[in-house]
Amino acid sequence: MIWYESARCLSQAASKPEPKANENETVNPSFVNRNPRNLEQMALAVKDRGWKTSWPHQEFYHRLVFSRTQHHVTAEVFSSSSPVPVLSCSTKEWAIKKELASTNCVAACQAVGDVLAHRCQQAGITRMVYRAIPWTFRSDAVQAFRAAMKGGGITLSEPRRKYLY
Repeated sequence: MIWYESARCLSQAASKPEPKANENETVNPSFVNRNPRNLEQMALAVKDRGWKTSWPHQEFYHRLVFSRTQHHVTAEVFSSSSPVPVLSCSTKEWAIKKELASTNCVAACQAVGDVLAHRCQQAGITRMVYRAIPWTFRSDAVQAFRAAMKGGGITLSEPRRKYLY
């Protein structure tokens, strides 16, 4: 009995080893953002303002341009950094044209809106600026296009830019 108690008194807690800094675990002092749209989605990226007198305004990340001609309907999404459209959809495309009776009616505008909304969702673009020309805004075709885009999960406005102080 005495031997058991004396052994218990002599035991001590095991010492913890100190962690060693491994080369793979050190933090890199210079961080490079590999996702270029990360700041844009958090509304922290810089928006180019352009001139105040220019129309349409240049303050956007993505801009939606909808146009109708006598024969076709076209919708394009532009990025602020490129004059070339990022995404586009038109009744000139055979897959859309073969499903429509007419390529410039209200149903064609709705079909272009549905297809472009699906393409935007696949590309990860869910918010964009759309400013219709004021005298064409009330037409049934433009309203059908906007409704199709909103029905496809696209928000036709962008968040205001957040400023860090």
